[in-house]
Amino acid sequence: MEIHDSGNIKLPESILTIGALDGIHKGHQLLLNKAKERAKKLGVPFVVYTFDPPPKVYFTDCSLLTTLEEKLQLLEHLGAEHVIIGKFNEAFTRQEVPIFIEELKRLHPIEIWEGPNFVFGKDRKGNNDVLGRYFRVEVLPPLKCIDNKMISSSRIRQLLKEGQYSQAQNLLGWDTFTHYPIKTYSL
Repeated sequence: MEIHDSGNIKLPESILTIGALDGIHKGHQLLLNKAKERAKKLGVPFVVYTFDPPPKVYFTDCSLLTTLEEKLQLLEHLGAEHVIIGKFNEAFTRQEVPIFIEELKRLHPIEIWEGPNFVFGKDRKGNNDVLGRYFRVEVLPPLKCIDNKMISSSRIRQLLKEGQYSQAQNLLGWDTFTHYPIKTYSL
């Protein structure tokens, strides 16, 4: 797996997914595995664009579910060939949507795989509809548990705060000691 700073990679083609991916929980794993399957089928690199720190951590100072090192280990285990790390700082928060789109164009994504709530750019003006003006975007519905609640990093943080560690571990779907997914998820 190759690791890149934002803006420092150009590819002839790719399958791309973009997100904070804090925790690389079961919902993230499903999305990543679907993107990886498409990349393999199309014979192009599987690229993950993520942020350090995750935007929610930057803006709200909430707890981090995975360090960057842990995230990279999990992404490598899940088959990412290239990982782009956007340094999420004040300058990044001011980046206008067209600037981010131009960076993505350098990756020549055949498809971009996203969750339903993806937003980007200054004042969160970019979303999946905006991406769809420039690229083919595939949006996976959120993964839900047996209780029909969405799996999310925020939910996992709340479970940890409440001391419900085994339930949080179940939603993460990876062994916190080995940093490898207990089971991978695909459609």
